[in-house]
Amino acid sequence: MKIELWSDYACPFCYIGEARLKKALQQISAQVEIEFKSFELDPTAPREVTSATDERFAEKYGLSIDDARAQIESISALGRAENLDFRYLTTRYTNTFDALRLTKFAQSRGHDEIIGKLFDAYFTKNLELANFDVLKKISDECGLDAAEVEKFLASDEFAAEVRADEREAAAYGIHAVPYFVINGKYAISGAQSTEFLADALKKISDEEPDENFSAGMVCGPNGCR
Repeated sequence: MKIELWSDYACPFCYIGEARLKKALQQISAQVEIEFKSFELDPTAPREVTSATDERFAEKYGLSIDDARAQIESISALGRAENLDFRYLTTRYTNTFDALRLTKFAQSRGHDEIIGKLFDAYFTKNLELANFDVLKKISDECGLDAAEVEKFLASDEFAAEVRADEREAAAYGIHAVPYFVINGKYAISGAQSTEFLADALKKISDEEPDENFSAGMVCGPNGCR
């Protein structure tokens, strides 16, 4: 079974969805290949932090600061329920393009663990993913060659691959993430429950798919829902 997963590191439901997918995969016996696909929620996001999360959330959804913080906390609680040290309120929002490029680079060298480390860097450590020093440190934690990473970050390597993922998402009609495509033909949208994912993957594995998949929690250019 092959699962293509469109995701962005600034997306809270992507982190939650990935955690639930890992738990669901423990419940099925099929061999699974997961391909991380890039989807920038905001390609125009700045390279430096320009606003606090609660302020940005309030402006985007037309909420008071108190209501924005309450909604942010409810999302963080969902993350903590998946045993993630989720600190959404204090995230430092910046552009994720280079983090997505770095993911491609690391995976080309067999370091899939960088995905979890980048999510953790953003939602737990509250680091700026557009900062090259941050990306270098995470790369070092994964065992990547420092000189190669330095050269890579200064280049535009894997930029075309990130853009190709985004064009593919547009071709599929994907407007929000997380979004899963299984075996190139079955789609699951959003951070579905672990039980839902496990059941759906079992049915697909048995070639008895349930085509009535519902949409779960997602984030898109216009916000999360």
